[in-house]
Order: sequence, then C-alpha cells, then structure tokens
Amino acid sequence: MLEKLQADDYVLNQFPFMRDELLYNLIHLITAIEGATALKAPDGRMLFAGSPGHNAWLWLSEDVTDEHRLKLMKELIGYHQGTVLPGICGAPPTAELFAKLYAEVNQLKYHAYMMMEAYSCPKVIKPMKVKGKMIKAERQHVELVAEFMAGFSEDAYGTSVIPASQLPAAEGMVIRGNLYFWTVNELPVAMANIAYRSPRHGRINAVYTPPVLRKNGYASAIVAGLCSILEEENREPMLYADIKNPASNKVYKNVGFVESGPIAEIRFI
Repeated sequence: MLEKLQADDYVLNQFPFMRDELLYNLIHLITAIEGATALKAPDGRMLFAGSPGHNAWLWLSEDVTDEHRLKLMKELIGYHQGTVLPGICGAPPTAELFAKLYAEVNQLKYHAYMMMEAYSCPKVIKPMKVKGKMIKAERQHVELVAEFMAGFSEDAYGTSVIPASQLPAAEGMVIRGNLYFWTVNELPVAMANIAYRSPRHGRINAVYTPPVLRKNGYASAIVAGLCSILEEENREPMLYADIKNPASNKVYKNVGFVESGPIAEIRFI
C-alpha cells in the first residue's frame, strides 16, 4: 500500500534516497506544493511526486528487484486511474517502464521528449579575465528578463514565445530574489537563476546569453558566481542540461560541473 510522502519526510533525508537525491532534486520541491500528489512505498524505496499539469518524477532504489519494481509501478498506475499525467521523469529504465505500462493501461501513446544530464559542482572553477560583474535582477529589469526568457525558451525547447507572455513569470523570478545578471558596463549580458534550495543542494536554471553576446565567457562567469553563493551556504550546486546542447554542457564543465547521471523526460500523447 502506497503512503503519502510528506514535505521533509524522513525518507528524503536518509539512504537509499540520499544516494540519488542530486538527480531527483525536484522531488524535494514538489512535495511542498499544495495540491501535489506525493507518494512513497512503505520501505521508502520508491518515491513519486507530481503537481497538476506538470511532469511527475519517479525514483526507485537500485536495489529493488525486477518483480517488486513491476508490482510497485502497477500499484502506482492503479492509484492514478482516471488521472491523466502529462509525462514522467526519472532514470531512463524506470521512466521507460512506467511510460510503457501507464500508456497500455490508459490507451495512450508516449514519446521520449528530452534526455537530460544531471550535473553537480563539487568545486567551482571561476573563469579568469571575463569582463564585468554580477548583479541581482531588480524590478526595473522585468521586461529584459522576459526577453531573455523568451530567448531561453527558443534555445532550450525550440518554442517561440513573445516576451510579453513571459512577464508574469519574469516578475515572479525577480521578486523571489534569486535571479542574477552578468553585466558589462552596466549592460546585462547573461542571466541565471537559483531555482530551488533543497537541504543539501541548490539547483541553477534559466542560464541564458543572447546569441550576439556569446563566446565571451559571460554564461560561465554568472554560473560560477551562483555556485559561489551556494557554496557559501554549504550547498552543492546542481543543474539539469539537455544532452543535445553541447554548448551549454561545455559551459558547465568549464566551471567545475561533472556529469552525475541521466534523467529521461517522457511525455504522454
């Protein structure tokens, strides 16, 4: 019988989940969202977390037998009977098996949307001789943030959106106070955000440099700056990157990030 997974549940702060938690940083976040579905196996070796309208995350301990894995997934799918999940994220074998079983039961199709690599930064390497400085985004920057977010959407997802559509999200990011610019002569030239702080990690996202300003080290500089903030908090920086984007992956590796494991994002149609 599946049990409710609470925010700050004890299973989130003990092995075996802690062994893999860097890859599953979003489970910490989702369990604290009102209206989220967060479940665990009684022995803490399976965790599921999903919020309405977003892909769910599924973790299974590597020591779960194939037979028990199948049983847990069938129970999880039964729990969601009558509920449509947009997609599932997890280790490729786990996500693929769940997607296959869920699609069969619900007469759906599914496709691999993105393969991501989780990166961690054990020790930041600050780039040398990059002109400029880091500043925190303020309210007067909201429109520029929206423009950068529209560019990020195009780069990361191949989706064209108008900057005006990004204004509410941009304002929210600025208000939360974790969005930063790299500036040169007071001009913002790159952006990055500390999206979430879990007990032991800090997740960075929304890393963006306009195309005409790239290859100057600005993205590396701002990511390194955010890593330094997190290191001072005794949190290990981490992020997810699309493995099909070698440019961004190179930026992260240049400042000390190392590959920590793959995550598959599978969507249902």
